[in-house]
Amino acid sequence: MATEGAFVQPAVPRFDGHYSHWAMLMENFLRSKEYWVVVENGVSAAAEGVTLSEAQKKTYEEQKLKDLKAKNY
Repeated sequence: MATEGAFVQPAVPRFDGHYSHWAMLMENFLRSKEYWVVVENGVSAAAEGVTLSEAQKKTYEEQKLKDLKAKNY
């Protein structure tokens, strides 16, 4: 029996030879997971010798984690 609030996780779109359709599905999938920003912009690294604040370090670590999650889909 299904529990209340249970949901089915969407499947990762598989490439079937039709690139434009697959690319659109993949972009939508990554946007729904909030990973598209990392795909579009990448992870920005701090300049050498610059000290980051705690908030900046946290943001950087979150970006790196999203980058790794997007790469592992």
